[in-house]
Amino acid sequence: MLNRVRKSRFVPVLACVAVGWPQGLVQNRTFEGYPAVVLSSSKLELTIMTKGSTLANLTLADDGEKLSPLWNPMRMARELGRPVKFDGGAGHFVCVDGFGPSSAEERAAGLPGHGEAHTEIFAVHSERQNSSTAVTLTAKLPIVQEAFTRTFRVIDGENVVYVESELENLLGFDRPVNWAEHATIGSPFLEPGVTVVDVSGSRSQTRPYPSTANGDIQRRLTSGQDFTWPLAPGLDGTKIDLRRTPEHPHFLDHAVTLLDPNRELKWVTAINPKKRLIIGYIFKRADYPWLQYWGYYPPTQKMARGMEFATQPYDVPRREAISTGKMFDTPTYRWLPAKSKIKTRFLLFYAHVPEGFNKVDDVTMENGRIVITDRSAKKQVKLAAAEKL
Repeated sequence: MLNRVRKSRFVPVLACVAVGWPQGLVQNRTFEGYPAVVLSSSKLELTIMTKGSTLANLTLADDGEKLSPLWNPMRMARELGRPVKFDGGAGHFVCVDGFGPSSAEERAAGLPGHGEAHTEIFAVHSERQNSSTAVTLTAKLPIVQEAFTRTFRVIDGENVVYVESELENLLGFDRPVNWAEHATIGSPFLEPGVTVVDVSGSRSQTRPYPSTANGDIQRRLTSGQDFTWPLAPGLDGTKIDLRRTPEHPHFLDHAVTLLDPNRELKWVTAINPKKRLIIGYIFKRADYPWLQYWGYYPPTQKMARGMEFATQPYDVPRREAISTGKMFDTPTYRWLPAKSKIKTRFLLFYAHVPEGFNKVDDVTMENGRIVITDRSAKKQVKLAAAEKL
């Protein structure tokens, strides 16, 4: 993930364009020593890095602990006595145009793995309208000749962040593109034997791999085998429940799930029942039909778990993704027409859950609310969400 960083022609600028804007809703700050902006509502505070437009930190206004569920590799490195460096890969970052390693020829041309967007410096513009506050970040991706724009919006009284993205083709021919939302939770929200992940899909596959061991971190899933989420085939012949974070971390997991083709809106959630907190995403299957699970569980317990919704099943070089064409009868890339734009939109929510709320069976949007259901506990969490997907 460590890539050479190129300067964008854009310069970060924070512009307040509304009259009588309440103070403190959008602020220029730093996060782990790097430039960032903070977007706040009465419920949430979201930190966005100007490099990569990365979602780096998310906290609840009423949480005294200020626990962020998002992966923070800079903090983890510091706590382990290692050098701290931000390369755009942290928290929830976007992989566009590219999801996975670049080829030898692409590397020689300066194209980093996971696409250019997460390494670029974005221009920043913000505005306030009534009870809504938005921040828009824009950058040109010079090697792939695309422009990428991302807008984050919060509404007072809501536990929701609305994220709208636009990718523009600056060239005069149709092209296949690779795009993933590298949403990643991390310790201490990601807790051994405690934190669980649920997803609106079942048809799955373990990722093919050449070796079962890498130092003190080992594979525990069989290579390249189909299964039904969440029970994956283990190397020892047992079924491994991928919902759960392993109790004794020293594993590396990798699998993919095809999101339910019978639903328009898809979701993925992570709950820490001990902390009684839930983070989740809602998005359209037409935008992101795949969800990649990456579980990095080292013995240090500085853990990370990817909930990566994407246009392709695995983070692989673009030639492989495009040559594959389809998996489970579903395309493994998306088209971006000549001199045109494609847009995506997803919702991110972060909230408290009641005691005994341990599993998500369904997430729906109805009557201006997000409804999160645990059927076994016969409980629901209902969150205001004024905007539709």
